[in-house]
Amino acid sequence: MSYKILIIGPAWIGDMVMAQSLFKLIRQHHQDAEIDVLAPAWTFSLLKCMPEVAKAVEMPLTHGEVKLRTRYQLAKTLRASRYDQAIVLQNSFKSALVPWLAGIPRRTGWVGEFRYFLLNDARRLDKKRYPLMIEQYMALGLPAGAALPEAYPYPEFSVSPSSQSATLAKIKPVWRGRPVLALGAGAAFGPAKRWPETYFADVANQKLSEGWDVWLFGSQADRPITDKIMQLTQNRCENVSGRTELFETIDLLSLVSGVVTNDSGLMHMAAALKKPLVAVYGSTSPAFTPPLSAEAKILKLDLDCQPCFKRDCPLSHHRCMRDLKPALVLAAMAEWRQ
Repeated sequence: MSYKILIIGPAWIGDMVMAQSLFKLIRQHHQDAEIDVLAPAWTFSLLKCMPEVAKAVEMPLTHGEVKLRTRYQLAKTLRASRYDQAIVLQNSFKSALVPWLAGIPRRTGWVGEFRYFLLNDARRLDKKRYPLMIEQYMALGLPAGAALPEAYPYPEFSVSPSSQSATLAKIKPVWRGRPVLALGAGAAFGPAKRWPETYFADVANQKLSEGWDVWLFGSQADRPITDKIMQLTQNRCENVSGRTELFETIDLLSLVSGVVTNDSGLMHMAAALKKPLVAVYGSTSPAFTPPLSAEAKILKLDLDCQPCFKRDCPLSHHRCMRDLKPALVLAAMAEWRQ
């Protein structure tokens, strides 16, 4: 009999990527573990890249919705799966409701939001002991107080060649055997996290002059940024921003030779694909959610105002990004192994 675990997963791209470290750790300790993940449907593309996950179960509610009747109906459905344990990665009261309503015997999570009675394996988080998000996730997969492994199991995506080929045929980016640079110039959180598009264009122009192709990634909301980079590079890049589903973004990223990006979900996906990566940090900090890859190089300044974690620069100068010049990124890229 396998040990069945339901993970109540996060709803952000980067957080879900990092949750794979927990899935890997569980499988290392319980080879017969069957791991299902309850998460929003749009995260399923990420979960498909994680061989440790047996099944993705849709969470039909969006962030902030309570809808107790819907949660009860979901819990009623989950009872049939007879899970042995639920691990709740989110810290909200609502996230712990479903496994409690489903009657899952062991319900593990960090204490928070008055949900102590919903968890019968409630842990008190020591952020000094577990400063990284993946440490906080992995600790929930071990007995309370157990030591984390010396070498962390980093996320590592698996992408099928058939999916890559189908995405290339649909999106039709410039694909001619040259090295490809991926640029992630957007950041959903706000402008303070974004390296100037003129700097991204400088990097693109340099690599184009060296015989590389350049693909611009992002959401539809990032289109004004990528359109500006297109103008500054005389339309010599491939702009796939807003043209791809999440799984297609993963397929295309798996084909590139290197990535330069802001602190974003794209950064975490590139790390999980083990791509040479330069991650540019401004208003945020890599102290909690760094890119998890030996191939990643983090670039940031150490200004007195960093990190502020604001959407917009509260001092209106954005020096944390503007003083981090393209030459620094190009120098870091020069260390990539080809």
